[in-house]
Amino acid sequence: MTEAIPPKPPRITGFDYVRPLGSGGFAHVYQYEQDMPRRVVAVKVLESPLGGPRDRSDFEAEADAMARLSSHPSIVSVYSAGVATDGRPYLAMEYCPDSMRARTRGRAAPLPVVLDAGVRLAGALETAHRAGVLHRDIKPSNVLITTTGRPALADFGISSLHGRASSEDKARAMSVPWAAPEVVSGAASGTIASEVWSLGATLYTFAAGRSPFESADRAQNTRAKMRNRIERAVYTPVPGARGYAPVDAVLARAMQRDPQQRFATMREFGEALQRVQRGFGLDATPLDLVDPGWVAPAVRRREPSGFAVSSVRASTRAERRAAQRVEDRDGLLEERPASPLRAGLIGAAVALGAIGVVLLGILVFGGFG
Repeated sequence: MTEAIPPKPPRITGFDYVRPLGSGGFAHVYQYEQDMPRRVVAVKVLESPLGGPRDRSDFEAEADAMARLSSHPSIVSVYSAGVATDGRPYLAMEYCPDSMRARTRGRAAPLPVVLDAGVRLAGALETAHRAGVLHRDIKPSNVLITTTGRPALADFGISSLHGRASSEDKARAMSVPWAAPEVVSGAASGTIASEVWSLGATLYTFAAGRSPFESADRAQNTRAKMRNRIERAVYTPVPGARGYAPVDAVLARAMQRDPQQRFATMREFGEALQRVQRGFGLDATPLDLVDPGWVAPAVRRREPSGFAVSSVRASTRAERRAAQRVEDRDGLLEERPASPLRAGLIGAAVALGAIGVVLLGILVFGGFG
């Protein structure tokens, strides 16, 4: 089945259109050339202009999430975001010439490639989770290959901050072949445990050349039948592979039907893959983790559920006041000094008040004199 042809690309100030790259459920991707600085970029354009506040909130959340996480070497970088001349919002991102989906569709990737990608992606997702971001659509087509030949995670298009759900239609757009049983059944919309499952299913696809619950009989690969097989979650070892027992053991744990039986964190998952690398005599890929202080927003709030939730923007007056405070070296809150403009306005107000008092006194006492 051929992919849908993207509609006419929008005109974007500072960018020259080159060619279409592909389409997703809610957006189209084009190759552009940025004028300043001069470079090739991938531009993701939403299907339609922003509607209500919820649509704008979803778009801002994606832009903010990817921009905060771009410092990780295994996450596709976001350069800018805005609105095209036709009113459609866009994200200008790092251009990646290939994807793991294209490289492994119908053919297995070499074991070293699978394990290397697994460790790198685990580090990227651990960084995102520590910053309070869930990807919620981990799959082979969202693992791109950078110009340096390394895998990088893209498309946080239906991502959510812990405690902040994306719009309902996007939540239902999860890619079924790589979704966890609890997501497929509707019992959960996305958790760290479900992301562990999805990364396991994605690595299985790299190793096998097909998704974990895909049947050789194409007639058995309807959405309903695939969902049924995933909900039963009977793990099958990577077909046609010899000596893969250690790999299967790690993937089988990541894809346990019971979320509590999976790896508790992406870091734990990545470290298990590193042990497999060493067991095969391979150099262990570094598990890159970015300090959450560099990627998490400055203002955080506590939800009743107990999750520390990232606030995309300090929208309330109280949060803005809190954002104006800094901690001194003893950890005590200290108000930021007022800006010169603010100090001048305050001084002027005080002076005018004093002049008013003097004039009032002259009028009152002069009138009785």
